[in-house]
Amino acid sequence: MSNREFAKTLIDQIPENRLFYVISYLQGAAVPDETPNAETIEAFTELDNGGGHPFNGTTEELFSELMEE
Repeated sequence: MSNREFAKTLIDQIPENRLFYVISYLQGAAVPDETPNAETIEAFTELDNGGGHPFNGTTEELFSELMEE
């Protein structure tokens, strides 16, 4: 039995009220991995080389800091 066939038999055993979670997972698994765009790769490289501005705090603190700039 292939993995696909085995997965289908397992899905048939999942109660209807829990099938939502499986569907959500499968939708995410079916989407191919996204490659970061050039701007994101450049930002990662900047941080890796000691540049940029890393932030550790709450979202509220981040937005407060951004509004000050």
